[in-house]
Amino acid sequence: MISMFLARRLSLAVLGLGSLAATIAAGPPTTPPTTPPQKGVGINIANIDPSVKPCEDFFHYASGNWLKNNPVPAAESRWGSFNELADHNNATLRAILNDAAKNAAKAPKGSNAQKVGDFYASAMDSAAIEAAGLKYLQPHLNRIAAIKDLSEMQQFLADPKAHAGSVWYGSGVGQDDKISTQYAVQLGQGGLSLPDRDYYLKEDARSKAIRTAYDAYLVNTFKLLGDDEAVAKANAATVQRIETRLAKASKSRVDLRDPYANYNKMTLAQADAAYPNLTLPLALKENGLAAAKEVIVGQPEFMKEVNTMLKEEPLADQKQYLRFHLVNSVTPALPKAFGDESFKLTQVQTGAKKQQPRWKRMLGSTDRALGEAFGQLYVDKAFSAVSKARVKQMIENLRVAYAERIKATDWMSAGTKAEALKKLNAFTVKIGYPDKWKDYSSLNISRESYLNNLFAAQEWANKEEVNHFGKPIDRNEWVMTPPTVNAYYNPPMNEIVFPAGILQPPFYDPKADDAVNYGGVGAVIGHEMTHGFDDQGRQYNAEGNLKDWWTKEDADKFNAKADIVGKQFDAFMPLDSVHVNGKLTMGENLADLGGLTIAYQAFEKTPQAKAQAKIEGFTPEQRFFLAYAQIWRTNARPEYLRQQVQTDPHSPAQFRTNGPLMNMPEFYKAFGCQDGNKMMRAQADRSKIW
Repeated sequence: MISMFLARRLSLAVLGLGSLAATIAAGPPTTPPTTPPQKGVGINIANIDPSVKPCEDFFHYASGNWLKNNPVPAAESRWGSFNELADHNNATLRAILNDAAKNAAKAPKGSNAQKVGDFYASAMDSAAIEAAGLKYLQPHLNRIAAIKDLSEMQQFLADPKAHAGSVWYGSGVGQDDKISTQYAVQLGQGGLSLPDRDYYLKEDARSKAIRTAYDAYLVNTFKLLGDDEAVAKANAATVQRIETRLAKASKSRVDLRDPYANYNKMTLAQADAAYPNLTLPLALKENGLAAAKEVIVGQPEFMKEVNTMLKEEPLADQKQYLRFHLVNSVTPALPKAFGDESFKLTQVQTGAKKQQPRWKRMLGSTDRALGEAFGQLYVDKAFSAVSKARVKQMIENLRVAYAERIKATDWMSAGTKAEALKKLNAFTVKIGYPDKWKDYSSLNISRESYLNNLFAAQEWANKEEVNHFGKPIDRNEWVMTPPTVNAYYNPPMNEIVFPAGILQPPFYDPKADDAVNYGGVGAVIGHEMTHGFDDQGRQYNAEGNLKDWWTKEDADKFNAKADIVGKQFDAFMPLDSVHVNGKLTMGENLADLGGLTIAYQAFEKTPQAKAQAKIEGFTPEQRFFLAYAQIWRTNARPEYLRQQVQTDPHSPAQFRTNGPLMNMPEFYKAFGCQDGNKMMRAQADRSKIW
């Protein structure tokens, strides 16, 4: 029953993965630089396309030559600085894993080195996986086949060792949004295999094409399990029918952004009465949560439909649904033919031309299963104590700048400002890696079977999550592993977190000038800080509780300002007739605008900004904005863009670049933009929040 709850938290806000004289309006200056270039990555001048005017399209000006010279690799659906940095980190991680796999036998049994080495070795042993066939999966398939009635189905679903994949709904243990000092059992919608409910429901050509590809994947997967053509087609239709029914009961991604609507606490007795077919008391008991007396239900209507389905849907159909989800959850651990069929569906969804190499996929699998075990080795190689200290100082500089912006707002009342400052000062900051590493001592890993290792890691992770219940909040816990090229804000923790993986060039370079680092990682830091005050994060107070601390007048003014940003992004079109969803992307767009604004204010306090010396012909302010734009350099396939717009709360990269800048007079001044330039919005159409 218990699983890693909906990517750990529905409310987790991640990055994403994101002056010259007025007469100079286009291209890099031709005058020689007045100071020598800084060492380090800094700004890559070769990326700039001087044929594009910065005040017309800054995204293509800052990175146009890079975009021309870096097409999306065949195995990728998009390619940008995030991918380049991830590849750089992966080279370090791959060397660590290869060494661990080679020397696992020499490592003490039960040590992290032995577990990491054996996990990765078993994952890379494709010959052994082919030879095993369905040997290790068959007992789990047999268990599903043996279910005879609803009671046995309920017992199966309650078993933490059932390994049926993500079926029916999501569940887990996480912080109570309204009592952030406590853990709570949480339930929410789930059970779908396609990325979004709308893929099942919409009748446009692309949605139909994806459903057709999904049907082919289902049919061929059932055939690989031994079904004949007719049976495989029937079973595929069953899975599509069940998932479509779940999709119809699911809330949209926009609706899921309302934390109050998704917080419905009830006693266990009430939940059991409302959803008797879920047998929640049994499920909680089997998962070591018998002491739980309450549950928080994210989407009551969805849970009501699941309750009905468990009673109404023919048992034979439910078993085919479980059978497929089991296989789909462990495809990489099965013979190559299963993965080939899965990738055909991925191709239709993302446009990728070929599968990523196995080492890269299995590196990701190892990171998910044992990320902190070998993440320790990564930070030893890639992240110094000096870098950690410098990033910490940057964060504090941005905190000061944010406080100044809050105090200077002309639309917030004194009481709301005081609460905002209280929350800002209460931010917990995590940099690089955990102070306390996870203990994997109870996880048993061997070289016998990658599939068994996956199941063992799932059980370990689920048990670790369940064991939180009834204990004090673990404020040392990280949601991301150290090598991750990303960052996040966690509202109930009121924390901003920056893994070592993103604290590398081009985001952060200890050898680069302040303009580069403030435009890069400074904007990332400001982005995560602003998530504490975006349309979702602002609803949590300094203690991390979902509690309204705004006056109605202030909230109305904030919403009006946010709506301007929403309308701006609604108008952006990455592809013909494909518009960005301003409501879905609201939080990330606000975080980009706020983050860049705060980073700029902090940068202006640096000696470099005050000295106004040029580097490579650019003023400090120009380098700041170029650094920001160049971290978002990205090429993306049209299939990926269509999926991103439908499912991702982050806007496409070109709009994450141009969108915030179009609201910033500081950018206009830096590049001498004039009325009529495309990057310069009319005063009435701009949004200024902080």
